[in-house]
Amino acid sequence: MAVPTHHIVTQPLPFDRPPYPADVFAGRTVLVSGGGSGMGLAMALAFAQGGASVAVMGRDRERAQGGAAKIAALGVKTFATTCDVRDPDQIAAAFDSAEAALGPISLLANNAGANFPVLAENISVNAWNAVTRIAIDGTFLCSSEMVRRLIARGEGGAIVNNSAQYIWTGFPGDAHSAAAKTAQATMTKKMAQEWAPFGVRVNAVAAGFFPHPDSVGGRRDESIEPLQNMIPAGRTGSTWEFGWLSAMTCTPLFGALTGQVIVQDGGESLRRSLNMPDYVPPRERADGPWGWR
Repeated sequence: MAVPTHHIVTQPLPFDRPPYPADVFAGRTVLVSGGGSGMGLAMALAFAQGGASVAVMGRDRERAQGGAAKIAALGVKTFATTCDVRDPDQIAAAFDSAEAALGPISLLANNAGANFPVLAENISVNAWNAVTRIAIDGTFLCSSEMVRRLIARGEGGAIVNNSAQYIWTGFPGDAHSAAAKTAQATMTKKMAQEWAPFGVRVNAVAAGFFPHPDSVGGRRDESIEPLQNMIPAGRTGSTWEFGWLSAMTCTPLFGALTGQVIVQDGGESLRRSLNMPDYVPPRERADGPWGWR
């Protein structure tokens, strides 16, 4: 059924009203992996709204440059660079070029990822590696690269990782992504423990449905109907909400927050009821393992 009209559906603040001061990141540089579009761009824009200089890192040069142009429109310094986050040498080179352009990097948003629905028995080795290595290796390699530099400079910093709310339950057709995002969340906690003495905080946001033009999920059909009816909050998320929360974890406003995996899904992961629709095994769903094509 549709969300009843008498239900109160809380809407986010407009994009131009971020929940922190415009100078909260002044003098800081953030690197955002996969920051040229989608959730990564939302993170990058949120950091820019707090006054950070933003390095956009991605595999596609045109997409990274396009994202950097949107960020620059907010009046901050930007830089676009290409990199495969599975390659430590490319990561080091990307950090070198970004720091030469914008100054020392002390903030990092690990967003680079890949996902597509496929039943577990049909996941090829290449498909498994593509999804898991980008999220797991990419998060580890980018984080350790930045922290080694911070330790050498005697400076602190902050990292935020883009995880997913299905890390505790899995998701149909997502064995590869669920494994990768779960590893990311565990890594978040361990890195936070080890790097706290160096003044480095590490957190993650376990995101629910945030539809955007590049998303492969979070929409039901060609009419782009949001999946609002299955979410207790009554709506899917707006990408800038995700960006704001991600950036907020890196602000001095939450200086003692570290090692946390924060769920941002409108309560979708809490949706358990005896009158839910009948369960249909993923391989028996006419419209694909995610429940839509």
